[in-house]
Amino acid sequence: MTAAAPSQPIRVMLVDDHTMVRKGLTLFLKAFDDLELAGEAETGAAAIQLCGEILPDVVLMDMVLPDMDGVAVTRAICQKYPQVQVISLTSFKEEDLVKNALEAGAIGYLIKTVSAEELAWAIRAAHSGRVTLSPEAAEALVQAANQSPTPGFDLTEREREVLALMVEGLNNTQIAGKLTVTPNTVKSHVSNILSKFGVASRTEAVTLALRHKLVT
Repeated sequence: MTAAAPSQPIRVMLVDDHTMVRKGLTLFLKAFDDLELAGEAETGAAAIQLCGEILPDVVLMDMVLPDMDGVAVTRAICQKYPQVQVISLTSFKEEDLVKNALEAGAIGYLIKTVSAEELAWAIRAAHSGRVTLSPEAAEALVQAANQSPTPGFDLTEREREVLALMVEGLNNTQIAGKLTVTPNTVKSHVSNILSKFGVASRTEAVTLALRHKLVT
């Protein structure tokens, strides 16, 4: 069931450095009675200033601008004007960009291949406080969530010291002498390192350490 259109049109601000993109979006907005163009900007600085002057309901934000990163502009707008909703509208679908835009406060992330009806729906959803992600953005987030973290991120400082000496080729007794601890203590540290790396041998642990540059 389609939600009733608001009594007042949703005021949309466009932020994109390409004139033709803004013209196309302006024509798009004119096709819907419940949407209207509130203003447009082609740089990040201009967008932040204009947003404060006109306080649009929704901002369609490109992620690549000539003077500022679109994520930084999104963060500035969301912090200064929390009542304004920002939708990232871009050609890029890299997972880091999607995550950073959402963390900056964007309520939606859409790819520019989105249809007019889908974009209109997303603007209405944003105005109502609902998140909208393009399938590509959602997939990027799922892939990021499913990726294994880089080995070594959870090593303790002592385990890193032991690992560095393992990379140098020292055995447990030699490492114990270097660190002034017992061989059994070193054995315990090595066991923890192998467990955290998900490997079965010292050689595999050393290989991972070198591959991911965990030691200098």
